[in-house]
Amino acid sequence: MTAAQVLVLAKQPVAGRVKTRLTPPLTPHQAAAIARAALEDTLDAVRRTEVDHRVLVLDGAFAAPGFVLQEQAGGTLDERLATAFDQAWAERPVPLLLVGMDTPQLDEVLLEKALATLLSPGVDAVLGLAEDGGWWCLGLRRPQPHLIRGVVTSRDDTGAVQRRRLLEAGLRIVDLPVLRDVDTVGDLRQVAALAPEGRFARVVQAMLA
Repeated sequence: MTAAQVLVLAKQPVAGRVKTRLTPPLTPHQAAAIARAALEDTLDAVRRTEVDHRVLVLDGAFAAPGFVLQEQAGGTLDERLATAFDQAWAERPVPLLLVGMDTPQLDEVLLEKALATLLSPGVDAVLGLAEDGGWWCLGLRRPQPHLIRGVVTSRDDTGAVQRRRLLEAGLRIVDLPVLRDVDTVGDLRQVAALAPEGRFARVVQAMLA
């Protein structure tokens, strides 16, 4: 097992609280089903990853066998991200890799590559940008929450700003592949096609058939 931990930041897939940018044309219940499938696929990928500790940083309630549950803090997303790193490090001071629930095409091969890179000599951080300008993965050998707080999220320059913050602090970063995350209806079919055997793809196919 890799001496590190993977964190999944997630929200309970409840109608009206998740994937609201999909409604309309989807109903709130359909959007919640999309979110649930994406979260379950992400958790499965992390379960298949050779890592010695898995944490679900959760807003709400969700059964996640194999994961330690960590309550998600309140506040803006940058605050929640920073606190997630801080709390996980306090519980277990080993390198951390954090992903969200919006890239269900993620698999254990990419996660294990990200972990191996993070643990390589001379590397302080890994960062995976998203096509929309955000990021899907941030790994830190040792968390520095002040480098995350204040980075405004959900903008087309969020990933670039976060990367610049890390570089300006002197961290040595390795970039991970750019992925497309699921934000809009236009993303659904394209992301589903990247992992056609997953729950997400099956739900999307049934919903949009």
